Amino acid sequence: MANPGLIISPLKTARFPVPLEWGVPPGGAAVPSARRLVMEIARVWGVPFSAEALEELELCASELIANAMEHAKARCTVTVRRAGERLRVEVEDPVPTFERCVADPESTSGRGLLLVEALADAWGWHSVGEGKVVWFEIGGSGEAQDPTHGWGSAHDLLSQRSVA
Repeated sequence: MANPGLIISPLKTARFPVPLEWGVPPGGAAVPSARRLVMEIARVWGVPFSAEALEELELCASELIANAMEHAKARCTVTVRRAGERLRVEVEDPVPTFERCVADPESTSGRGLLLVEALADAWGWHSVGEGKVVWFEIGGSGEAQDPTHGWGSAHDLLSQRSVA
């Protein structure tokens, strides 16, 4: 029996999980179900994550989806992609700007992206159409592979370090 998380070509020569994408309606009540779907995709695709990496995936997905809900107050789109042992979660919303707030030490909010930056192997954002995509990647091994830490995407990468 074929793995339901794999797409098999008509010639049965190619197997790969295709990116999955879905819309999330506005409002904080949609965050838990969207987070659970991200986790289920990782499970069905058989991404070899440790228990710790799964917890980090869950927390980072929650933070990005909740941020989109809170700041955009509109429908967002979540996309999950797999590349080997890495999983990439993208959250697209219709707000074109990206503002990184400095959390007030007395505040109970404003630390979500700090958590994503601390836990994800890489994360960033880029403009798309009228809005933006904020994304993160987590690897199954738990080891960072060329992290970007919030400074862009593959097509508009700005690096903090010099490239030799």
